[in-house]
Formats: sequence, structure tokens, C-alpha cells
Amino acid sequence: MRQEGVPFDPYSIDKSPCQLFLFGSDKLGYDILSMTLVGGKISLIIGPIVIVIAFLVGILLGGISGYYGGGVDTFIQRVIEIFMAMPRLALLLALSLILSANKLYGMATFWGIAGILSLVSWAPIARVIRGQVLALRESEFISAAKAVGSGDLRIIFKHVLPNIMSYLVVAATLTVPNLIILESTLSFLRLGIRAPLTSWGVLMQEAWFTSVIQNYPWFLIPGIFIVLSVLAFNFMGDALRDAVDPFTVTGVKEVT
Repeated sequence: MRQEGVPFDPYSIDKSPCQLFLFGSDKLGYDILSMTLVGGKISLIIGPIVIVIAFLVGILLGGISGYYGGGVDTFIQRVIEIFMAMPRLALLLALSLILSANKLYGMATFWGIAGILSLVSWAPIARVIRGQVLALRESEFISAAKAVGSGDLRIIFKHVLPNIMSYLVVAATLTVPNLIILESTLSFLRLGIRAPLTSWGVLMQEAWFTSVIQNYPWFLIPGIFIVLSVLAFNFMGDALRDAVDPFTVTGVKEVT
């Protein structure tokens, strides 16, 4: 019971350790369930952040390239081809190694990994956006908008973007699983998220050796969450693709 006049100390209520570990504990005695829930915040939030950055760059450059064409299109396409010609995995590992060599910790590591994933993800998006904008540019409603004196910005924001929004939603949903796997792989290889932050890939470091898995199989539980998350986003992406384009069957448009 707290005495009158004594300041309240929330840290002095109960410091006895918990004796129930539903998912077991790691080598230091930390609850794997709690760490999995905390690590899920990093593994799940990094995907939307990378999508926002990569899609903004891809929409901007791909839209400009497809809408204006000419020399602008040629220059932007050469830049995109340079990024797409680079081995993605090798570039990702090299940049992550440089980041880990700088001894960054905490949120600096998080934003560094987000920037690296965005750097290797924007080029394919820009290429697809360019193709869609290039096709829309020749449409009759775009020609009609130009005929009535609409400016480029009005045409882009009122006519072009709404017609590619369905693709962006589906592409974003299908890109998240790939980003979750990439972040988990980098963190597992000790090239990604580091202490004091944690993620599912960091927790999987405990299962580095086969002998550890044989003796402590519950160290693989974070990997189960990775698989379930990837499957969930893939199913949602497939459902959105079917809802947006109901004439698509197994990825091939029906010809009537």
C-alpha cells in the first residue's frame, strides 16, 4: 500500500518475472511472443513506407516519361534501364553492407533500410506506369480534354491518374509481401534492422544453426508469422485484382 505523501512510482509495483511463455523464451530469457508482436510492427510498417516512396518516384518519372514523350521519355527510360540492369539482390546487399558498416542504430537503421528498398523498387513501377500513361495519352477522352483547352496538370490529375489507380492499388498490395521478405532476409543476415529495434528477421537470427533449431524449434515461430503475412497480402492482392478486373481469369484476359 502506498503511503500518503510518497510520490507514485509505476516501476515499483511488481517487478517479479512472468513465468508463462506461450511461445517459449530466447537464450536471454525474453518472451518470444512479446518480441514477435513488437517485431511485427517493424516488419509490417516498412512495406507501406517503401511503397509510398517508391510509388511516388515511379509515378512521377513514369508519368512524365509517358505523357510528354520525346527526348524526356528517352532520357528517363535510359535512367530506368540503368537501375533495372543492376543485379537487384547484389545491389541490395551491397547498400545494406555499407549501411551496416556505418554503425547506425535505432530509427536511423530503419529509415536507411526503407531508403535502400525504395531505391531498388521504383524502376519497375516507373516502367509500367510509363506504358499505361503512354496508352492513355492516345485515348479519345484525352484528345477531347486537350481540345477544350485543359492544361497538362488538369489532364494528368483528373483523367490519367484515376484510370491507373486500380493498377496502383493492386500493385501496392502485391508488392508488400516482397518487401516483407526482403527486410526479413536482410535482418536475418545481420545487414538490416539492428538493436534496439527488432523485427521478425532479427528474431530469426536465433535459428541460424541447425543444431539450435533441433534443440529450440520454437525459435522458428517468427518465420511462421512471415509466411502467414506474405500469404495474407498475396490473397488480398489477388482478390483486389479480380475485383478491379473481373474479366481476368488466371491472369489472362478473356477474348470475346
